[in-house]
Amino acid sequence: MLNIILSGAPGSGKGTQSELIVKKYGLQHLSTGELLRAEIATGSEFGKQIDALISKGNLVPDDVMLHLIDQYIDNLPTDCKGVIYDGFPRTINQARAFDELLKKRNQDALMIDLIVNEEDLIQRLLLRGEISGRSDDNLDTIKKRLVVFHERTEPQRQFYKEKNNYHSIDGNGTIEDIFSRIDTLIAAL
Repeated sequence: MLNIILSGAPGSGKGTQSELIVKKYGLQHLSTGELLRAEIATGSEFGKQIDALISKGNLVPDDVMLHLIDQYIDNLPTDCKGVIYDGFPRTINQARAFDELLKKRNQDALMIDLIVNEEDLIQRLLLRGEISGRSDDNLDTIKKRLVVFHERTEPQRQFYKEKNNYHSIDGNGTIEDIFSRIDTLIAAL
């Protein structure tokens, strides 16, 4: 099974490229945000605990996220070709625990990291904010999100580099150019 962690700063095009990868390769797309919202929607006690954390602006603890990911993997269709993980892992501790979770299943994951220069990221996000009206796409919030991204992502990059499962992709250019680079990498694997 092909497990892809699609990484990149906010505005790097992860969502757009995930859709293209899913369409071409028939992989499942896991958005942790959607996974959390789905659990909350069940009305279960577990969902209520998650909702209580999120509604106060707190992050969901690693053990809760890993439990949800573990359940998700257990419920994949038997003919599943692979999964694109979007928004997970977010920390080095999550990356290590996710690695162990996959090892139990004799699986591994690779990281595809979309690299876009900071000025372009800011311009993409500001434009997205103008078009979509997203309140978090303003200059102050964008800068804060980029700082958090850099603080959390660097250790993960190193973790996957040490496992020889790290691949950087130039995330500049047209959507088609970027996908072509990703497609070439996946085809080679």
